[in-house]
Amino acid sequence: MKKKERNNTAMISFELGINVDDDRWLDALANIETLSENVANTAFNYMELNTDLSSIDFNKPLLIGLSLSNDDIVHKYNKEFRGIDRPTNVLSFANIDDDDFASEAELYDEVELGDIIIAYETTSREAEEKHISLHDHYCHLLVHGLLHLMGYDHQLDAEAEVMEAHETNILKELNISNPYTE
Repeated sequence: MKKKERNNTAMISFELGINVDDDRWLDALANIETLSENVANTAFNYMELNTDLSSIDFNKPLLIGLSLSNDDIVHKYNKEFRGIDRPTNVLSFANIDDDDFASEAELYDEVELGDIIIAYETTSREAEEKHISLHDHYCHLLVHGLLHLMGYDHQLDAEAEVMEAHETNILKELNISNPYTE
């Protein structure tokens, strides 16, 4: 993929509205708010430079909701919105999937990308099973969720390859190993 040149050196402006539904996140990952902002900043800057996301105006502030939650809440939303009766590690609700996203984004001074919810128990268990740190797994899931908010998906093999390549490149910039290698 060809890299784009940025017109200026200013970082992308975004607001990460963090809601802590489960205090175990605060105990498990010190400075999780700062960590989350760093991950989002790295992801947005990488995506702006390395992809063609013409439906997202990176010159406007980007708004993202992030809920640091638990299995009970994620289970509820997974069942309600995806018809899957169990918790999962991360859920993303991407506004870019709405038909009116581009026209709505033009009307306002900010771009509302959507919401991400990450479940503490499932994320912790997966990290332990994979023999990786909670820090690294959390960062991966946040990047994964952010890519969904930017319109990426992994339903088809070709889509998954593209999305996973972006994930691994962003994680590499964060000094986190490729989560898709055994």
